[in-house]
Amino acid sequence: MILPVDRAFFSNIYRVYRTCKIRCFSLEKMTSQTKWKIEKNRIDNMPLEEKRQLYKPGDYIILDKVDPWCKFVIKNKDIEMLKHTLDDLTEFEKIKLDSSKDKELSEKVSIFQGDITKLEIDAIVNAANSRLIAGGGVDGAIHRAAGPFLQEECNSLHGCATGDAKVTSGYNLPAKYVIHTVGPRDGSVKDLQSCYDKSLSFHHEYKIKSIAFPCIATGIYGFPNRLAAHIALRTARKFLEANEDMERIIFCTFMPVDVDIYKTLMQMYFPVHAWHYNDGASVSE
Repeated sequence: MILPVDRAFFSNIYRVYRTCKIRCFSLEKMTSQTKWKIEKNRIDNMPLEEKRQLYKPGDYIILDKVDPWCKFVIKNKDIEMLKHTLDDLTEFEKIKLDSSKDKELSEKVSIFQGDITKLEIDAIVNAANSRLIAGGGVDGAIHRAAGPFLQEECNSLHGCATGDAKVTSGYNLPAKYVIHTVGPRDGSVKDLQSCYDKSLSFHHEYKIKSIAFPCIATGIYGFPNRLAAHIALRTARKFLEANEDMERIIFCTFMPVDVDIYKTLMQMYFPVHAWHYNDGASVSE
């Protein structure tokens, strides 16, 4: 004998099955989305010595091991042989320095010829793309060193506009924070200036007292290296004159051309000697 089919009964069973499936999927998705938040909170509240276990023993550089500019000049006598150009003077005239702060500020900036991912400081800046997806160069190196949770947090930020900046945790990096900024592809001075301004604007909110910059937009984005250095140094000088509690701004130079440019221009924006750059002296044509 064939029993009659209770359609209402099976309909209820199917509805319960669908509800459970949706809830399980939602729970799984939610758990995946919050893993980076759990890890971020764990690392952000981790004592320094415990966090150092996340990276290779001794594979980090504390701030005290990065010479401030005033000491770097003394150790590198050849710097005085590098002369600025007439174009450099034109750019330099766009800022008015408070010369009474020269000595003080020469102790608050550094040139660092090394791996930015090794610096144990408050924040390092990432030259990111607008999608905030790991790419090549500095961007890729930072993501590899930080681990996969960095990308997951970046995904939650829904990209970043050119000239803007956004903050994430540093995860497995020695640096506490990563500030992601997107340089211009079209050579816009205004947008590159904004990259540095926006990155430094997190100083108070995140209690950032030490920060390291790569040479933003000078790689595949093609921004002229020398002009980019003028913008970076001009912005740093103005910021330090107005923010006495910032302890160090570090400029990470990797390519030989950038090393020479920063060695030359730092003498103008953060003079250690009593030189005057508006009299035409020591100019290379």
